[in-house]
Amino acid sequence: MSDPNAAYRLWDYVPSVAAGAVAAGVFGVFMIAHIIFLFKKRTYFCIPLAIGAFFETVGYGARAYAHYSVNSTIAYAVQSLFILLAPILFAASVYMYLGRIITAIDGEEYCFIRPKLLTKIFVSGDIFCFLVQGSGGGLMSGAKSTSRLHLGENVILAGLVLQIVIFLFFCMIALTFHIRMRQNYTPKTIDGTIPWQRLLLGLYFVSVLITLRNVVRAIEYGMGQDGYFLENEWTTYVFDGAPMAMVLATCMMWYNSGVGGRRRPHNLEGLSAIPLESRK
Repeated sequence: MSDPNAAYRLWDYVPSVAAGAVAAGVFGVFMIAHIIFLFKKRTYFCIPLAIGAFFETVGYGARAYAHYSVNSTIAYAVQSLFILLAPILFAASVYMYLGRIITAIDGEEYCFIRPKLLTKIFVSGDIFCFLVQGSGGGLMSGAKSTSRLHLGENVILAGLVLQIVIFLFFCMIALTFHIRMRQNYTPKTIDGTIPWQRLLLGLYFVSVLITLRNVVRAIEYGMGQDGYFLENEWTTYVFDGAPMAMVLATCMMWYNSGVGGRRRPHNLEGLSAIPLESRK
């Protein structure tokens, strides 16, 4: 029987410097691109995407560094926490984007929850999941025994399961709204200026990627330190890194969607100059 107070190993392998560096570079490019476009298009609800991309960049950079320092608890903690928490930030932008789509096409009456309230509810849940998983990651990174490590794993697992439940509820609301909108068009959905159905399909795609990633991570933490996922590095890149890169790539289309940005006033466009009568 293993001693629950025994020390534990940080890695079951030597992290690949090449894989970590490439992943950090990819996420770094996405971070810069999102920062540029969110300010250019004034789509400030996308700020969590840029912050999440920063988290991914730092996380995978720490994995690359760990190749040369496998016993560094700081490098291990940084990569573990930052890669774990980044998708929660992506989810926050997803929640806010649905509310903006609903408002942009005047579909408020066809959603069970008002857009502003919808955003508040799901972003609040997202913040709670962030805190839960962050505390679990903190317990793991500061653990001095396997019992403490298992406690951290269980806290993270609870946070991941809660995030999955919240996200599935969100997807149910989005799908219900989509169905009702297809049955009850508004003038803004008819004129075709906003490709709302294509935007919703993109939203579903991103939601599926985040959900599948969370399911895999939940399985990973459920299996524990001796599980297959923690013993094989490729799983991190295939089931976490790649899907999250696809999320950031897909979300780039939001900046040209005509939804969510602060627009300049158009009420003066098309008006000709009105001559003023001179006073005598």
